[in-house]
Amino acid sequence: MFLRVAVECKSPLMQKSLELFLGKYLSSAKNCDILLRDVKCMNDKRCFYISSSKDADLVKPFSKSQLILALEKRYGSVNETDRKSEFADDEKLDFEILEKRIESLTKEYQANILRAVRAFYEK
Repeated sequence: MFLRVAVECKSPLMQKSLELFLGKYLSSAKNCDILLRDVKCMNDKRCFYISSSKDADLVKPFSKSQLILALEKRYGSVNETDRKSEFADDEKLDFEILEKRIESLTKEYQANILRAVRAFYEK
């Protein structure tokens, strides 16, 4: 899954934090799949609202992993409305997101271990 995210926040602290969390996913607002904002937006299905409010898509405070999982879930639901999905219920979708996230983390962990082993033997 290649997720493209743009960040448009009024709060400079929130803007910078989200950019640091989402470095490899960042894209321009024009080309993004999801637009993160700290102000509620209307009539934009790409908009992802982050706030302390209970009606937010993601309630502050949150961790990086909570943010990534919430965005992957939203990405799945946005794509589901754009095309017919083979998933009938949210439980299957949640499991697939979790499965892909675990796979991604495992590959990243494996790459880090291999990099450390190579660095050790190249000395």
